[in-house]
Formats: sequence, C-alpha cells, structure tokens
Amino acid sequence: MSEVKVNKISPRTNCGTTTLGDSGDTFTIPAGVSITNSGTASGFGATGAVSWNTTVKTSGFTAVAGEGYFVNTTGGAVSVNLPAGTAGAVVGFKDYANTFDSNAVTLVQNGSDKIGGSTVNATLSTEGLAVTLVFIDSTQGWLVTDNGTQDTAPTAQYVTATGGTITTSGDFKIHTFTGPGTFCVSSAGNATGSNTVSYAVVAGGGGGGAEEGGGGGAGGYRESKAATDSYTASPLNATSGPTYNLPVSATGFPITVGSGGAGQVAPSSPGSNGNPSTFSSITSAGGGRGGGQDAPLAGQPGGSGGGGHGDGDGNNQPGGTGNTPPVSPAQGTNGGAGAGRTGTTNEGAGGGGGATGPGSNGLTSPNPGGTGGPGGAGATSSINGTPTARAGGGGGAATTPNGVIGTGGAGGGGDGTKSNPSTAGAGTVNTGGGGGGGGGNGGAGPASKGGAGGSGIVIIRYKFQ
Repeated sequence: MSEVKVNKISPRTNCGTTTLGDSGDTFTIPAGVSITNSGTASGFGATGAVSWNTTVKTSGFTAVAGEGYFVNTTGGAVSVNLPAGTAGAVVGFKDYANTFDSNAVTLVQNGSDKIGGSTVNATLSTEGLAVTLVFIDSTQGWLVTDNGTQDTAPTAQYVTATGGTITTSGDFKIHTFTGPGTFCVSSAGNATGSNTVSYAVVAGGGGGGAEEGGGGGAGGYRESKAATDSYTASPLNATSGPTYNLPVSATGFPITVGSGGAGQVAPSSPGSNGNPSTFSSITSAGGGRGGGQDAPLAGQPGGSGGGGHGDGDGNNQPGGTGNTPPVSPAQGTNGGAGAGRTGTTNEGAGGGGGATGPGSNGLTSPNPGGTGGPGGAGATSSINGTPTARAGGGGGAATTPNGVIGTGGAGGGGDGTKSNPSTAGAGTVNTGGGGGGGGGNGGAGPASKGGAGGSGIVIIRYKFQ
C-alpha cells in the first residue's frame, strides 16, 4: 500500500474538475476526521438537507449555507442574517428552549434576496418550532420546505402537585385532605403520561336525633377511578360522563372537607345535617340529620338520608331521601323509617342511610322494648392503597333500657343508644359516618343526646411516573 501526503489536490489543466479514483473504488474517512464544505455540494443525497451545528446560539449571528442552528431566545430576541442565496442553498433553525413565542427569531434578508417571494424579513414566533429553508431562485428566494414543532414528538409528562398528606402506592401519588387545603398542580402532564386524576370526595355525616332518635345519614360519597389507574374502586365509581377521567390544569384547586353535623340534645338543640366536601367540579352533600323529639320527626334529606324518629304517638315517621341533590352515580341512599308505638309495643327509630345501602326501618317490640334500625353500609375503596369503608349510616335508637339498639353501618356510622343519659355513638372522624340516634327516656329523666356525624375526607390520586 502506497501513501501520498499533500495539502491540496488541483486539476492538471484548468478544466475545473478533478476526479478521485475510478468506478468501484472506495474512499474511507477515519474516525475523528472532519470534512468542511465551503462550496456547493451535489450528489451527496437529497437537496435541502442541513448539517446541524450543535453550538447553541444565544445572540445574533450570520448563518452559513448547509447548516442548521439551535437558537435559545430565553435571554431575548435574536436576529439571524441569512447567507447569500444560491440555488439549492439550505439553512435550518430550531427553537432550543421553547421560547420563540415570547422572544422571536428574525431572519434578515441578504441584499435583495427574498423570503417566500417577499422583501420583508421573516419572523419565527411559534413555540418549539423547527424550520428548514431552501433558496430556489430570485423570484421566490428562500422557501420553507419543512417545519414542525416539538409537539409532533411528545414525551411522557405526568401530573405534579402538592397539598394534603402525600403518600405513594407504586406509580401513583395519593393526596389525602382531612381538613381544608389546596391541591396545587404545577404540571398538568399530558396524555402520553397522565393528565387526569382519580378522586374520592366524602362529605360530613348527619347528626343523630334524640329521644328515640333516628340515625344520621352518611355524608355524600363520590368517587371516580381514572382510566390510567389500577386500584379497586367502590361500587359508586363513576365510569362515564363529566366526572370521569377528571382532567387537571396547572393551578390551585381549593379543597373543602365537610364537618359532621351536631347531634340533637332534646329538646334544646335540634342537631344538624353534615356539611359538604368539594374538589374541582365535585361536590358531595352533607348527610341528613336523624329525626328526633321536639324537632322534625322525619329524617332529613342529604347525601344519604337520616333515619325517622321512633314516634311515641303511634306514627311511622319516614326516613330522609338520599342522593339529594341528585347526581350520577348516586352519592348515597335513603334513611329508614321510624316505627310508631302501639298499645302493647314500644317504638324503634330508623337507621341513617349509607353510601351503598339504605338504613333499616325501626321495629316495634313488646313493652318495654323497641328496636332501632341499623345504619346503611358505606362504600369500600382502595384509592389510598388499603381497602377502607367510608360513609356508613348511623344506627337508630331503641325506646327503653330493654330495647335493642341499631348498630352503625360499616364505614364509620355511630351506634344508637337505648337509655339516658348516655350519648349515642358519633360517626368516625374522616369517614363521613352518620351519628347514632339517642335513646328514649320512658317519659322521664334527663335529656337524650344524639351522636355527632363524622367529618368527611377528600382523596386525590394520579400516576406520577
């Protein structure tokens, strides 16, 4: 093998053409060798291709034909002088930091060279833009032959947020709010990664009634599992409509966690319904209070309805209507009716409705007696990583110490009572459980007390990786 070392190869005569090798020969360029083209290349592939310069430009410069440039306009607008136009010359530009929309690049013509047939300088002002221009002739000058944005090749992005107590379950973040706060989203993600959230929004439970009082209804229970999620949802999971696959934006979402309603103290305090919980477009209604003595005898409407009073005057008092106001899927169920006393039997109060099951009716039983209706069952979900029941109804009260109390529904419902001066069981904190109904006093003795409703909870979950 022979070796020739020269600094320049020129034609033997002034013919303007030099031929390297013969047909079938191969020329090998070793690693580390660079070839610089300062003229016009032909026969090396498709017209319009550029060689990208990987030195990022942050200020004005003059482009060289055949090169593409990454331009960072974070610090301000940049002007680029185009090279002299010769047929087939090509240049390219790419928005390095996605800032062309705030600080544009101006392409300045070289002399009388036109851009797209115009004598006006061109402006690149689209975020993420990449554009290639080829000079064709003096009539049209530089023409765009290719353009696009980074959105045409998206990478996976995920929701990023703060607020509440944050835990992790596999690829999912869980934000739990047991009181008011803000779910602050700093990145809304995208469809390639995730841009929707799962949620469970539970309102405060209703307070129990007094003096053969009905159990309080559970706070409204609303849940939806996002399409990207994998936990086991409750039967109330929304799988369609505007509350399903709930999107978020980069903003703060105020969170309201409803407090439980007060239990009735007969006859001085009527007690109250629970309070609503909210997140984004989701509102869960507070549970209805149980019916009681010297107050509305019927159970009150709410997320789930309160149980009816065990009426000593022989009337069957109805339970409150659940899913009030109505949403789909239903956020709760009806309260049970109270049973009125007859000549030989004593009354029992109705149980409060739960998220997935209605409160049972109270029953009469031989005097002395009376049987309170159990509270309705709550909903069980694994949204926080562990199967947990919430929004159980409160149990109804019995009439006398010999009666049978209604137990609270699974999911935090409080038990009813059957004698004074004991106070009925309260709904469990942060479950939205209804308070139990206060027992009867047989016409004498200190005032009966219904149990307070349990406060609600808001849980938000999303894929973060």
